[in-house]
This record gives sequence, C-alpha cells and structure tokens, in this order.
Amino acid sequence: MVSQKGTRDRPAWEERLRPRHAAVVAALGHRPQDTGGHWLLGPRGPAGPAWSRGSGSWNFWRFIFRKNLPPTSLCQTDFAVLGLGDSSYAKFNFVAKKLHRRLLQLGGRALLPVCLGNDQHELGPDAAIDPWLHDLWEKVLALYPVPLDLGVIPAGVPLPPKFTVHFLPEAPMIRSEEQPGASTDPPGPPSEQQPFLAPMVSNERVTGPSHFQDVRLIEFDITGSGLSFAAGDVVLILPENAASHTQQFCQVLGLDPAQTFTLLPQEPGVPCPARLPQPCSVRHLVSHYLDIASVPRRSFFELLACLSPHELEREKLLYFSSPQGQEELYAYCSQPRRTILEVLCDFPHTAGAIPADYLLDLIPPIRPRAFSIASSLLARPSRLQILVAVVQYQTRLKERRRGLCSSWLASLDPGQGPVQVPLWVRPGGLTFPETPDTPVIMVGPGTGVAPFRAAVQERVAQGRNGNFLFFGCRSRHQDFYWGAEWLDLEKRGCLTLFTAFSREQEQKVYVQHRIRELGPLVWELLEHRGAYFYLAGNAKCMPADVSEALTSVFREEGGLSSPDAGAYLARLQRTLRFQSETWA
Repeated sequence: MVSQKGTRDRPAWEERLRPRHAAVVAALGHRPQDTGGHWLLGPRGPAGPAWSRGSGSWNFWRFIFRKNLPPTSLCQTDFAVLGLGDSSYAKFNFVAKKLHRRLLQLGGRALLPVCLGNDQHELGPDAAIDPWLHDLWEKVLALYPVPLDLGVIPAGVPLPPKFTVHFLPEAPMIRSEEQPGASTDPPGPPSEQQPFLAPMVSNERVTGPSHFQDVRLIEFDITGSGLSFAAGDVVLILPENAASHTQQFCQVLGLDPAQTFTLLPQEPGVPCPARLPQPCSVRHLVSHYLDIASVPRRSFFELLACLSPHELEREKLLYFSSPQGQEELYAYCSQPRRTILEVLCDFPHTAGAIPADYLLDLIPPIRPRAFSIASSLLARPSRLQILVAVVQYQTRLKERRRGLCSSWLASLDPGQGPVQVPLWVRPGGLTFPETPDTPVIMVGPGTGVAPFRAAVQERVAQGRNGNFLFFGCRSRHQDFYWGAEWLDLEKRGCLTLFTAFSREQEQKVYVQHRIRELGPLVWELLEHRGAYFYLAGNAKCMPADVSEALTSVFREEGGLSSPDAGAYLARLQRTLRFQSETWA
C-alpha cells in the first residue's frame, strides 16, 4: 500500500487488508525473496521517496531500484500495489505507479493492475478500492487456498484486537499530560518518537480584524533542542483534542478519564505505540492519541457494526459499510465532515458497548501536521516560526468544522502561562541553490509565502542578491503577510517584490497575471541567468494557472512553440530548477 498523503490513511487500510485467515505479508525491511512467493505490501509514504533515511520505506525503495538487480529477481513473486492518493496533486499516485512498473521490470507477476485510490472521488478511495480488494482476495485464495484445518472468521465477527487493555486497580503516579519520550532536553535529534517540547514564545494574529480568515504567526524557542533546519524544511507538530471533546468521548463510551491501564500486544512482533506511556491514563489516550476529530472511513463503520449489540443501530452501521450504502454514507459522513465523536454520539447504544480492547483498532491515531518553517536560524537564532491559517468552515451541521491542529495552536496563549508544543523537523520539498550568484524566483500567494520568508532571510544573511518574490493576497491592509518586512528589504536592495492584491480593483489580479506582465524579466532570469523557480501554496487551481502563465512566457518571449514550451518547463522540473510545494 502506498499513501500519497503520508500516514493519515494507513490504519484504516491496514485493517481492510488484514486477512481473515493465515497469510504472509512482507515487512518493508525484507528482501523480496523473504515473502515466500506471497504478495508485497508496498512502501507507505508521501508522493515521492522522501521518507526518513534508514526507515523501512527508505530501505525498501533504495533496494528495489538498485541498478544491479537482475531482471529475474522477482520471477517467483506475485504482487499487488494499492495506492492511496489525491488527484489534486500534480503527481497523482506517482509512487504507486512507479513501484508497480519496477516490480514488473524485476520479473514479478502482477495479480491485478495497480489500484489508484483517490481522495477527491465523492465516495473517497473506496470507489476504486472495493472492487479491487474483492478481486485481490479471489486471486490470492485461488493461488494460496486456505488449509482445510484452518478456520475462516465469518463476516460480521470482528478480528481479534491488536492489543488488550489491562485496567489497573489504583492509579500510579504518571505524568499523563506529557508526550512520552518528549523532552525539553532530548538526548538525540527530536523525532516523532521523541519530540522536543518547544516553549511557545508568541502567538499573533497577522490578518486584519475584519478579514474572513484568522492567520497566526507563531514563534517557538528551540534553545537546547538540537534542531537544525534550512530554508524549505518543515516542522511537524502533534496536536491535542479539545478538552471538551475528550470529556464528551469518555462520557459517551462510559470511560473514567482518570483510570489507568497498560497495553498488551496480541500479535507477535507488534510493539505498543511509542507515543503512549506505560501505564497510561484514559484521559491521555483520548486527548493525545485517538483522532476522535477525524472523519471516519468505511472500515470504522464495518468494525463498529461488528461490535454493536443494538439491533437497529447495527443494521444502520451494516448498511453504511456495505457497497449499496456508500452514497448514503457519503451524505451522512464525508460530505458534511462529521467526526468520529459525532458518529459515536449518534449511535449511543453501540458507543457505550465498545470494548476498551478495540479502541486502538477502531480509531486511528492523531497524525502530526506539517508546516513550512517561516524563519531562518541565520536571522533568528534559537527561534522557529510558522504561519498558520486557522481552518474553520460551515457545513450543514450546526457546529462549525475546525481543523484540529490549527485550532489547537490558535487556542494556546503563552501570555497566560508557559505553553509547550511537541515538534520536530524534517527536510521539505524545496531546496535552494548553493551558488551565490544564482537568482531565485519565488511565487507564494497567501500562506504559501512562508517557506520563501525563510529563504529570503537565509539568503540575505548570506549576502546573496537576486531574490525575486511574487506575492498575492486579497488586500494589502488585511492579509499582506510580512508586508513591512518585504518593503524594507526592497528599499535595501535585497529583494525585488511583485504584488497581486486581488480584491483592490474591479478586475481580480493574481500572481499568474503578474508573471505574464513581467514575462521579459522572467524569461531573462530563467534562460540567460540560470534562475531557479519556486512555487508554494494551495494545490487547487494556482499551480496549473502559474504553469500555464510560464509556458505562455516561454512562447511569447522565447519564441517557442507550444510543444517546445511544455518541454522547456518539463526540463526545468527535471533539473530541479522548477520546484513546487503545494497542499490540498
């Protein structure tokens, strides 16, 4: 299974792929021959081989693409590749497609064509994956029949839980409010297993009071963390559920927040979650680990139906988890963005009967959120800044939908007392040229300007000129992020700034319009001065519009035909002189 959007979808689809009989699935660190002729569960990472060095995904990817592997390496291996992606990204399911082709090149036999699940489909990835999984199990069982002496767990009966929960008679002295492994003085580089508890220094709204969106500039003190980062890197933050939601969840399920427990794995080789202390309180489990604010997948309803003792509720849950009920499930859950907590409130008899052993199977863990780092250590030593747009929107549900991480961050006020946020850093998708005389063209509308603020700070501190920034927003008075800073740098000759304030005139003007207007300069920088071009921001329409504006410049200023202009842009991308970091 390959996930384009990181690990968010992993728990649900791992559950869907758990066989109801014996099967061998290769771990990522294993070589293909270790699978015993069975099928492979492919790398689970983002849309490109950008996993952590040394991880199973990284090792698997490097091994499978070694040039000296003979073309018969997988001649005795059957495989199937399932991709989870989002068609709003330019390279939709890129890794799944590339892995499928590579396994074929090495002699593997594909049980099925590669499956490309799409988050943008109105029914979600299930629309493609349901029929694919049905065909997959038919193929697998035909090739590797279930032994006669091995029973098959019937449909409607839940698989055994991965963990058992052992409640302790007395609460031991534990600091359940802290992240296990988290530290203000970590012995090694901060990571997901050992994040750094960064003190929040400031949390400032940077949009005007009448602006429709609340955007925050947040600064952390990373003194003593061992964190190091460069322009283009990202910081990952682990959010918490709201205290009111934690309390409501415990009430609906009949759990005592103060009760403590230990976990015991039920499958060989499966460790307890590293982010949960042992022992752990129910309050810590719910507030720090279970993603009760996420929109549930179909697998959630499948397992919940198996656990329900209430006939009417079980009947509805079974319908939601059936192929026939997908349109109604979409209307009930995905379309209005109903959360796991809200679903459990709608099925109170079932929620109150959920065994504690199944909580970690039923509800996925909270995943870290990535933010572009908006500052440079060269300009602000021992500090790390991010620009956060607080996600809020209305659906047909009464309560407004809120982004878990952005809303949690916005609620923190260091002026009221010490605030610590668990975080760590990883390389981002943007890398800037090391040669001092190479110009950079940066296009960052809205909060997409964040990584370029870090880049400009870094390059100015290094004495590098040739910094060209295209920035777009609605109004210079409402959401012109770091406007005064840009203008000051421009006066000092450190930056050339081009702005597009879309709502300040009758005809809307966006960054792509400015690129077309400044076509001669853009062509001169790219063709004659070897400039690098960077793009960051929302993935919906802007990247395609900017790419079209560029190809238009190549045609008009460079005299290229349409095919040649497209090839020129592709060459810039291939040589990393055109880089983008966009998000849905």
